[in-house]
Amino acid sequence: MNGADVLCDVLLANDVTVCFANPGTSEMHFVAALDRKPEMRCVLGLFEGVVTGAADGYARMTDRPAATLLHTGPGLANGLANMHNARRALSSMINIVGDHASYHLPLDAPLTSDIEGLAAPMSRWVRRIYGPADVQPATEAAIRASLTPPSVTTLILPADAAWGDADAVSPAKVALPPPPAIDIEAVRKVASAIRSASGRVGMIVRGLAARADALEIAGQISAAGDVRLFSDVLIARMQRGRGRVAPTRIPYPVDAATAMLRDIDVLILVGGREPVAFFAYPGKPGRLVRDDCQVLTLAAHGQDLKAALEALRDELGVNPSQQASFATAFPDEPTPGGKLTDDAIALSVARKLPANAIICDEAVTSARRFFALSAFAAPHDYMMGTGGSIGGGIPMATGAAIACPDRKVINLEADGSGMYTVQGLWTQAREKLDVVTIVFSNRTYAILHGEMRNVGVNAIGENARRMLDLDHPSLDWVSLAKGMGVEAARADTCERFDALLDSALSRPGPFLIEAII
Repeated sequence: MNGADVLCDVLLANDVTVCFANPGTSEMHFVAALDRKPEMRCVLGLFEGVVTGAADGYARMTDRPAATLLHTGPGLANGLANMHNARRALSSMINIVGDHASYHLPLDAPLTSDIEGLAAPMSRWVRRIYGPADVQPATEAAIRASLTPPSVTTLILPADAAWGDADAVSPAKVALPPPPAIDIEAVRKVASAIRSASGRVGMIVRGLAARADALEIAGQISAAGDVRLFSDVLIARMQRGRGRVAPTRIPYPVDAATAMLRDIDVLILVGGREPVAFFAYPGKPGRLVRDDCQVLTLAAHGQDLKAALEALRDELGVNPSQQASFATAFPDEPTPGGKLTDDAIALSVARKLPANAIICDEAVTSARRFFALSAFAAPHDYMMGTGGSIGGGIPMATGAAIACPDRKVINLEADGSGMYTVQGLWTQAREKLDVVTIVFSNRTYAILHGEMRNVGVNAIGENARRMLDLDHPSLDWVSLAKGMGVEAARADTCERFDALLDSALSRPGPFLIEAII
């Protein structure tokens, strides 16, 4: 038995049964160990950003980590953007980064780098393994760190620690501490603030507070205490649809967000942090609430958010049978026809969404209407990129499909964002994943045109246009998808899009629709 075998055994003993990988020479002994462990599902990504993004999507849907396997510092660096998104989503992830044998590092070979320095900004916990005998305690520490609270961790595996002889082990589940007790003083303070500012209180739910059971409790508090219920601007995971409480998403544009929150005197945070503007803009605030707004934390990430909501409900004297406000039938709206638009796509997807589907939304500007419409759709899970780093949509959908093979995954994807990690389509084809990718093909970075206006530039010239538009040549998503092994077709009318969506939803396997808007 060598160190790589020990690493695999400890992971498997702790229900880490999926490894998203893009390995290199330094990781070959770990690859060989994985080959001896058929219980571990190994999924190849053709780019490390696909690997880390898929691990993020997997963790969001399972509430447990997958492992990633990355090749030295440059391989890790290629995966950092989606590690950033996972960190912002508060996802659990165990990155295993191979490195040179410890005695080879002083030679400063071409791939030698500061792996700890690269990993630290995107990881809550980083540790290097110091030899075969250290593999078991280091791996157990990584597992514990990835779950208490859920977060991104990075474990550095030198080649000699992987190939070196190790004593046989009998790995067991890592003992995890219970979540911190509910802070009853925080509960009482929040309850008092709700009573004193009735009608001018907002509550933001995040993480496990955005699951259906916790949302129902938050909805009861909202109905009984006249509290407005919000979600973050970017949503890690929320259970949405008919029969579920539907928080209002805080808008991305600063003016719209500050207008929505203008009359909030007390803002209560459940599992998240105070929302702020994405960027600084001339003459606009960074905080989205008024400076005199009282911001209170009921419970933070890592605490029992549902129990905190239950305690608040009890403290307010709200009856557990209190009726919350649920979304019901779709608004009466005619079925659009003719030229395809982003609104028509949003309406069609919301109406046709299968029960228990998973939505991965990286359509950025194009699908903004979908979230509001999703309140009336069949019950589903909704996820977005959370760190502002684009290129997470295709990998996130890939990881979600591996986590939930019995559920249809629909990826709403912007054409510019999708090109960052288009290689993920190949993984979907290879693994035969049940993912429908809808590419909003407007052939531009539309959000950046909006950002130019936000910073006061109302007219752009040729140089700026060439940096913001995706034309000359235009992207051909049908050819790109087919080249990756994914069946694809193009739609430029509402009727054609509806027919393609019906077909894609009626059968398993990956399919891509290029929606020309």
